[in-house]
Amino acid sequence: MFLDLRHLSVHYKGRPLPAVADVSFGLSAGQIGVLIGPSGCGKTTLLRAVAGLEPLAAGEISLAGSVVSTAQRQLAPEARRIGMVFQDYALFPHLDVGQNVGFGIVDWPTRERRARVGEVLELVGLGDVRRRYPHELSGGQQQRVALARALAPKPELLLLDEPFSNLDVDLRERLAHEVRGILKAAGATALFVTHDQLEAFAIGDVIGVMHEGSLHQWADAYTLYHRPATRFVADFIGHGVFAKATVELHYENGQAHKHVVTPLGELHDVHPEVLEGLAVGEVDVLLRADDIIHDDASPVQAQIVRKAFRGNEFLYTLKLRSGETVMAHVPSHHDHTLGEWIGIKPEVDHVVTFPAQSVNAT
Repeated sequence: MFLDLRHLSVHYKGRPLPAVADVSFGLSAGQIGVLIGPSGCGKTTLLRAVAGLEPLAAGEISLAGSVVSTAQRQLAPEARRIGMVFQDYALFPHLDVGQNVGFGIVDWPTRERRARVGEVLELVGLGDVRRRYPHELSGGQQQRVALARALAPKPELLLLDEPFSNLDVDLRERLAHEVRGILKAAGATALFVTHDQLEAFAIGDVIGVMHEGSLHQWADAYTLYHRPATRFVADFIGHGVFAKATVELHYENGQAHKHVVTPLGELHDVHPEVLEGLAVGEVDVLLRADDIIHDDASPVQAQIVRKAFRGNEFLYTLKLRSGETVMAHVPSHHDHTLGEWIGIKPEVDHVVTFPAQSVNAT
């Protein structure tokens, strides 16, 4: 692994619990990793530890095959060849774009420095704004200048700490796609911190979900969504709820077959390998909004208790007659009123279950 974290822990004085607890993961050269989780989960602390700005209580960090941090010693941040992009961009208002980008390579020969500044500005699509000042640029342009400045010294690793948090929602997702393209074109290895799932899915090759200092899962977006490793990951990623269900064992022609029965009825067309891995008995099944289909002909009825317009669709929160709650994505031309009862049915391709717990209605 190009970046390798092994059993990493970070403690702050005066706090009983570690900010980061026994975290291990790796990034291959050229990969983009993303750390995601709620506020206070430890993702920024972890990023700072990789940068050398936080001492380790335990574990080690290796970069390009060399150990840069342990609990006993750590390489200074400036010696790690790491670039950083911050939330507030940290551009110098009195310097033009070219001077900002070249700030970290002032010790390079003049001709090489100018060439490198031009190269990275072209890479981020800002070759024509070299002589402008930060206040003359949009927020998205300023962010790309900050990225160009971080790339200019040719760092071995790039760290980005919620770099789009000051931008509006539509621009954040679009810029995330653009930044991914820029990083891939530069061949950069990067670790990115965000609380926004759409950003994480747009930019990351691999994503780590953190909660209360622990890394719950390190995987690609598809795996996180369809095969969450923990109940927290299942609840945190996407829109969905846990519903009480039963895995039953039926015998047909002398052969045992498992069936998953939910408040919406039995789940059909479940892959045999998925069924094989389910424990018989009461479970909590994850029902995501895209698992629930609006079907007027369905005998299962649910009442609309909440609706959120998303442009091309509504996100309905629905209450079953049993009292349990589910969510559903419904095309926006199906504009039902609050309190109305509609027919729904489950179409669950990836059955995700966890040991039964008390389920709170949403």
